Amino acid sequence: MNAASLTRNAPHSAELRVGGLTRLSTCDWPGELVATIFCQGCPWDCGYCHNPHLIPATSDDTTLWAEVLAFLESRRGLLDGVVFSGGEPTLQTALPAAIQQVRALGFRIGLHSAGPYPGRLAQVLPLIDWIGFDVKAAFGEYQRVTGVPGSGRKGRASLMKVLASGVQCDIRTTVHDRLLDAAALKRLSDELEILGVPAHRLQAFRAAGCINPDLVG
Repeated sequence: MNAASLTRNAPHSAELRVGGLTRLSTCDWPGELVATIFCQGCPWDCGYCHNPHLIPATSDDTTLWAEVLAFLESRRGLLDGVVFSGGEPTLQTALPAAIQQVRALGFRIGLHSAGPYPGRLAQVLPLIDWIGFDVKAAFGEYQRVTGVPGSGRKGRASLMKVLASGVQCDIRTTVHDRLLDAAALKRLSDELEILGVPAHRLQAFRAAGCINPDLVG
């Protein structure tokens, strides 16, 4: 089935809002050669975000979903998989249908998520092969990073769903010392150990793309 057929036969909900497309990546899914789809929209406003243009739910600068599918069809047999990133992919109700369309082209599926929508994440976990899951801080301290009250409860609920799913995962935390000092990282590590997280990776803050002058400076 070609991309035109996939688009024509898909429900309207498969019209994913795409804020960007990386046609070849070796870092978005470790060990895999992938294309990365950047989904538009995120409900959180993390100070260290390096894709702030993807935070608004809509944008005038988007790529048509049909064009993404046509590109992926041309890469069948050349790429190992496709990663849905963002923004926050689970913000969009179109995500499950979009994943199914990409799977129909023969690709393995990766997902980047911080878990702000536990129910929607649970819907797509059976459809993916790998997830890069972002834990922001100790769950009672999320607002310091996300700017959103109660975000830690959702992050924790989503992490529990990831662990229960058995999907291969990379659980990671971005570190900037103005947001997470050594004591905060110890509190986070202790919480994850209690939850039975098998491995947790710290990744350094990247200034590229960040527009928060307090953090960049």
